[in-house]
Amino acid sequence: MTPFTVVVVMGLLALLGLTVDGGLALAAKARAYGEAQEAARDGARHLDLKLLRDQQPLTLRAGEAEQAATSYLRTAGAAGEATASADQVTVTVHRTQRTQLLALLGITTINVSATATAHAEETDTQ
Repeated sequence: MTPFTVVVVMGLLALLGLTVDGGLALAAKARAYGEAQEAARDGARHLDLKLLRDQQPLTLRAGEAEQAATSYLRTAGAAGEATASADQVTVTVHRTQRTQLLALLGITTINVSATATAHAEETDTQ
């Protein structure tokens, strides 16, 4: 009877751990996605104004856009990387969520990441 009880208790603990720590991991992923979105938007604000004044299509200054997005991540205390092209900024944020109950089973962290992209777009202001 004792081995059966141990197995059942471990199974219930694993299910409870998946519920609690899975929820924490989903919350960490949502937070990472929000940070990635904001950093990408911050980078996408760095337009090449000379080309814009010359009636050229919207073009980002890629180097400045990457720097701005990376700076936003540092300020937010997030780990990640940013890449930019002439028309978009892509940011990936990585987070490590410490587990609460799964640590009892030897799983101490869950790694999550999220990626967001912002595009340079013209809007009609009329």
